[in-house]
Amino acid sequence: MNETSRASERLVHVPLQGRAYDILIGPGLIERAGGEITSRLKGRRAAIVTDENVAPLYLEALMDSLQTDGIEAVSLTLPTGEKTKSLEHLSTVCDMVLSARIERNDAVIALGGGVIGDLAGFAAGIVRRGVRFVQIPTSLLAQVDSSVGGKTGINTRHGKNLLGVFHQPDLVLADTAALDTLSEREFRAGYAEVAKYGLIDQPDFFEWLEKNWKAVFSGEPERIEAIARSCQSKSDVVVEDERETGRRALLNLGHTFGHALEAAVEYDGKRLVHGEGVAIGMVLAYQFSARMNLASPDDASRVEAHLKAVGLPTRISDIPGELPPTQRLLDAIAQDKKVKSGKLTFILTHGIGQSFVADDVPSSEVLSFLDEKRSR
Repeated sequence: MNETSRASERLVHVPLQGRAYDILIGPGLIERAGGEITSRLKGRRAAIVTDENVAPLYLEALMDSLQTDGIEAVSLTLPTGEKTKSLEHLSTVCDMVLSARIERNDAVIALGGGVIGDLAGFAAGIVRRGVRFVQIPTSLLAQVDSSVGGKTGINTRHGKNLLGVFHQPDLVLADTAALDTLSEREFRAGYAEVAKYGLIDQPDFFEWLEKNWKAVFSGEPERIEAIARSCQSKSDVVVEDERETGRRALLNLGHTFGHALEAAVEYDGKRLVHGEGVAIGMVLAYQFSARMNLASPDDASRVEAHLKAVGLPTRISDIPGELPPTQRLLDAIAQDKKVKSGKLTFILTHGIGQSFVADDVPSSEVLSFLDEKRSR
């Protein structure tokens, strides 16, 4: 790695008691992965989980790096898409990890986006009751959100991420050069999670994004800055509330609505990907907050305007194809893991950067609100 690349690299440390780890952010990290892993982990075996889109681009470089640094590695390439987060594929991954004789000090490595990270992390958390885990996220969404914090999971017919465990990674290598191969749609979807951090509790960051989003998209130094600020924000929350018993729930801003919309399209990535669902969900959360007289409609308009400017969908009607009846959407919300004792729980807001957990939201209000919004 040349000096220019190293100078642009950022490190975010996640100081969890007894399970601290580093997030490295910058170009060229896949080619350096072996050295970064061996400097932190004792094991010398690894099982790599990746997908059909990522494998042709980065698997060979990663395998070469691991071999150079004395790590014996095997790999498994899975189909691309949200439907890969299934019990069937979890079983396949676990079988591969066991067949590779991965011990507790060895590592499962997730090379890919959020789907691969969630699935591989779940397997790492349950094989031998927990083996080492390294995240090498190749999508913007995974680099700023799903690769950090230890949440893993798969989907079921009942909803998204309803089976899973908390299993913190031992290292995250966010190679920003990998983002250059993303489609514009994939990058935009990841950007929704970047904007989320500003909307939760950092109004200055959201304002910075409003001014600098074009530089973030074009790959200028602002891209690394945005990723680092997002990771630092998530790290701060995770350290305070690792198991989501309090403040960490704020990271779900937009996700309760968004997950319901993803379930409504049966996780069809051609119609809606996760980040797009979150974008629509965040706008809905702000609009619902305004409807409940908790926030100004001007804030909801500002959020919608920014997300629309970067090319994200912001309305339910932006989703192509037919959607199930509104009651089905409400049923998906009621099944969501943010529900407590059967009461609807949402992340709502008093304004930009002023999100809070709202318990016991009336389902009748949500139903009429969704009916109204899906007709616009």
